[in-house]
Amino acid sequence: MKKLTLKNCRQENALLLDYEFIDHYMPEANGEYVKVYLLLLRCQASPNRELTISGIADILDDTEKDVIRALKYWKKQGLLDYEITEEAASSAPRADTQAPEAADAQGQAAPSPENVTRFRNRKELKELLFVAEQYLGKTLSATDMKTITYFYDELGMSTDLIEYLIEYCVENGHKSMHYIQKVALSWADRKIRTPEEAKQSAAFYSKSCYGVLKAFGITGRSPAASELAYIQRWSGEYGFSDELILEACNRTMNSIHQPSFDYAESILKSWLEGGAKNRKDVEALDLAYQKEKLERKEKRQGRSASSSAETPKPARNRFNNFEGRTYEDMEDLTRRLIQNQ
Repeated sequence: MKKLTLKNCRQENALLLDYEFIDHYMPEANGEYVKVYLLLLRCQASPNRELTISGIADILDDTEKDVIRALKYWKKQGLLDYEITEEAASSAPRADTQAPEAADAQGQAAPSPENVTRFRNRKELKELLFVAEQYLGKTLSATDMKTITYFYDELGMSTDLIEYLIEYCVENGHKSMHYIQKVALSWADRKIRTPEEAKQSAAFYSKSCYGVLKAFGITGRSPAASELAYIQRWSGEYGFSDELILEACNRTMNSIHQPSFDYAESILKSWLEGGAKNRKDVEALDLAYQKEKLERKEKRQGRSASSSAETPKPARNRFNNFEGRTYEDMEDLTRRLIQNQ
């Protein structure tokens, strides 16, 4: 918890504002900043009242970042000074965490109604729920709110990242909260913490992974873990461009007429061993292979022509493994048959 201790603030003896503040400071200040300043004046009138950043944020329906920005602004204007100290959390269990929370059907801990209420009352999260409803085109159910709360509290996702998560899934045709949760868990496993990191990951999936699946004629699903390992090795370890990876996939389909990551692996590995870095290098390897293949064929044909020049001896088998009879023998046999009639 961040505790705020005011060290100097104008209008120490009253809550009245002088003309100078109204005429010169208030018109140029952000409205939220003015609210923070007025609340600080009120709190200073009650010196025994504990002042915390989160407490101010809750009262004004702001975020803690908004409060800190307001404090910095007024300090820069010379109207107040402050210091923020970190306080250790109380060792006593909170009322809303004394009993284990039941797990919902999706496997995560279901927040208590109090947690959900606080979630909705906080400005940044309330705005996130509104944005989520706009993307999903529906009013969020209690289960939907619990799931988004889980992303924020348990997975540690920022509101910006959650907003991009929902936007990304909807743009790819998936409005199911169950699907959104699967993507969120995947991002958490890969340590994705910002929208920028998520965009980089999404770009890899759309350009490489789904390009490969499309080349193989695979639709309606994401790449399996083993398939993803192949694609990551081709682009990462082997260093091949998307163009060459897709070329290997197309050659696989032309050769064996079915998707095979193993077969595409053999093609790309041969290119790697041949030092191919681009399509021109691959074409050079193709020409070298065709030339070598032609030379082997001509060599075989040369051996065959040399063998046919020699007079072959008649082969003997069980059908001709006897001495053939002459024409005269046949005439004598015929004559004897006639005489015996």
